[in-house]
Amino acid sequence: MDTADNKKKKMNLPNRLTLARLCLVPFCVAAAAMPPDAVIPGMFPVVAALIFAVASFTDMLDGRIARKYNLITDFGKFLDPLADKFIVIGTMMAVTYSNEAIRPWFFWVVLTVIFREFAVTSLRLLISTTSGEVVAAAMPGKIKTVVQMICVLSSLVEPVILRAAGAGEGLQNFPPVTLTFSVLTVVFTLWSGIGYFAGYTKNQKEKQ
Repeated sequence: MDTADNKKKKMNLPNRLTLARLCLVPFCVAAAAMPPDAVIPGMFPVVAALIFAVASFTDMLDGRIARKYNLITDFGKFLDPLADKFIVIGTMMAVTYSNEAIRPWFFWVVLTVIFREFAVTSLRLLISTTSGEVVAAAMPGKIKTVVQMICVLSSLVEPVILRAAGAGEGLQNFPPVTLTFSVLTVVFTLWSGIGYFAGYTKNQKEKQ
């Protein structure tokens, strides 16, 4: 049973920021899933981008505070990457649903992210249940998260800018910034995922 002191440690400022990020997820996803030209053209993607930007800022802020003031907890190590997964995957799926122009190829980016996150989360749970350890995000995983967040922001904002500028169908179907960061997202998503499994395999061999 958690003592009052343990509960206080769990609900420190970084963990509260992480919970706040989780609370932003449904609002961000709902805005991103709305038709881009509903009410005022481009309004909902921009609103979603603003919510997502705030959520991304809390992700950076809670980590810095936790490290600076030694407020790192197992609860935070588990919840922080989970919150990132919810808002990134949820918003990506909403963009795929609402943006018909990029849907044919952006779908595969989202699918790569989902499969990787399921695999790594399953591995984390396996390690947690067998050894009692909570695996914090490694550096490749952190880079992957930053790249994914930029990809999401560009997928929301760039199509609005291109439409407003009267860009041709080719640019609207393959917005260059979004396409570039989509490729980087796939690369870093796979790289970080393979790294987790390679590290786990190496660790298991060393124990034998």
